[in-house]
Amino acid sequence: MAKHFIVGIDEAGRGPLAGPVSLGAVMVREGFNKKFFKGIKDSKKLSVEDRELWFALATEARRRGELDFCVSLISESVIDKHGIAYAVRLGIKRCLKRLEAPYDSQIFLDGGIKAPEKYVHQTTIIKGDEKVPIISLASICAKVVRDRKMVRLSKTYPEYLFHIHKGYGTLAHREAIKKHGKSEIHRVSFLRNLTNKP
Repeated sequence: MAKHFIVGIDEAGRGPLAGPVSLGAVMVREGFNKKFFKGIKDSKKLSVEDRELWFALATEARRRGELDFCVSLISESVIDKHGIAYAVRLGIKRCLKRLEAPYDSQIFLDGGIKAPEKYVHQTTIIKGDEKVPIISLASICAKVVRDRKMVRLSKTYPEYLFHIHKGYGTLAHREAIKKHGKSEIHRVSFLRNLTNKP
């Protein structure tokens, strides 16, 4: 049976000590012009400017009706309550629902993540964000939306410098936690190895 839609899914922000985890999904019709993806790379290998450019290209392509994408941010409170794996699964579920992806879509996912079982044609690819362009674009969308959120949160919590490290456990971030304690957006379950103020 023909699968009329192809979906790529990836996440960003699995490891940070603060902020949400971000799930990105990109959906195209079979026969989508692959030239669109020429030169795309895994989001971690692109500069901030290049990621923003690809995000703008995806937004423009969505406006033209050539593709669709969405990003779901799952909060640190959900991560603390249910765990990171649950949060990632929830983000995938939300993205597919928002995109109204048919159950017979061909879904490509990065790393160890999976779509709900009702999506029968799904393939998980190790380092998929490097090998499969539609996963690369999903990775970029997830990272751009999450990074923008962390930059905004940095204005609310300036002492943590979220606009620089985006919540990852850099030395500067760990030192800020030791000095100021945790904020409302820190993942308490990720801080257990650090010495914190209560």
